Amino acid sequence: MSSTDFDIITIGGGLGGASLAKVMAEHGAQVLVLESETKFKDRVRGEAMVSWGVNEAKELGVYSNLRDAGGWDVEFLEVSLEAGKPVRRQLRSTTNPSEPRFNFYHPDIQESLLQAASDAGAVIQRGARVRHLRLGDSHVVVATVAGVEKEFTARLVVGADGRYSRARGWGGFQVSENPESTFCAGLLFQGMTAPDDTTHNFRIFEKSLNALLFPQRSGMVRAYLCYPMAWGEQLSADKDIRRFINWSVEAGTPKGYFEGAVPAGPLASFKSASTWVEHPYRGGVALIGDAAGATDPMWGQGLSLTLRDVRVLRDHLLGERDWAKSGHAYAEEHDRYFTVCNTVQAWHERLLVETGQEANALRARVFQLWQLDPTRRLDTFASGPDHPIDESVRRRFFGEDW
Repeated sequence: MSSTDFDIITIGGGLGGASLAKVMAEHGAQVLVLESETKFKDRVRGEAMVSWGVNEAKELGVYSNLRDAGGWDVEFLEVSLEAGKPVRRQLRSTTNPSEPRFNFYHPDIQESLLQAASDAGAVIQRGARVRHLRLGDSHVVVATVAGVEKEFTARLVVGADGRYSRARGWGGFQVSENPESTFCAGLLFQGMTAPDDTTHNFRIFEKSLNALLFPQRSGMVRAYLCYPMAWGEQLSADKDIRRFINWSVEAGTPKGYFEGAVPAGPLASFKSASTWVEHPYRGGVALIGDAAGATDPMWGQGLSLTLRDVRVLRDHLLGERDWAKSGHAYAEEHDRYFTVCNTVQAWHERLLVETGQEANALRARVFQLWQLDPTRRLDTFASGPDHPIDESVRRRFFGEDW
């Protein structure tokens, strides 16, 4: 095999692309990773993996890499609605995989996983700019590397290049999107007094505000704020930091957490509507992670879905010599669990995000029934998407069977 011929080429070397490169190289595959960034930067993105994602990381064999890069277990989740007393949950003892959450600084784990992929035998090209694909009997990726345009061939091309994937377009996939209603803004703080062992979730219904705190240890905390797009304010840069803090306090975050805290990264916000493709494999191209399907980050499923994609694709590639069959089998499985996440997300948005008298009445009825019978409440976002979502489940969730 020449230096330009590979079994797998991943376009993107982040969490998904690097993890797939590592685990497939460990099984003898010739893997090339084309990563555009020469150094990963803080781009205000996932640093909190929910419990079922931790289980995926362990099954995939990358958990130790994440921990070595500075990741650590977060045992507790506290949820405060309408500025009420926080409800504290011990995650390890209450989730189906019996795992805590797991927090880390995203650029650090990207570097660690990319190095692990290299150590496993994958070829890493950083600063590479993929120009286009030519799909056929032998799939060709055209990229500029170190100022020189090169062609690489592969049995399988994997698009792991995020929510705004170019590989998705080159592969001819059609993108679906939920209606846009919310902005999510994020900012890293230093010197915040929020406890390191707890993820915090604050929500106020009247204004549809949701504030989240993910500790990074030693006083470093990633704060997120989800707020209505109808307000017309896409928060960004230093000019909007005070507004970010004020709205977070309105959502229920204790004002004292921000006293003495200083920004340690950029403030950025983005539209949060789910985007996805149906059946993320066609013609020798597989999509994973946000390129295949990105849920609203308000619900924290992105990292876990990415690792599930990698594990499922790996298992099918290793179990079937015909990689076209493997790709289709992966895509069918992906559609099932992504649809569960996206559907349950829509149910929670109706219940928790919508405003007005009708929404308030729905919440009052549902919360009362959940108190009487906690099994009505789905634990998808902590325990995973491996459950049915048929009409009987929906009716129980909303209390329509009562």
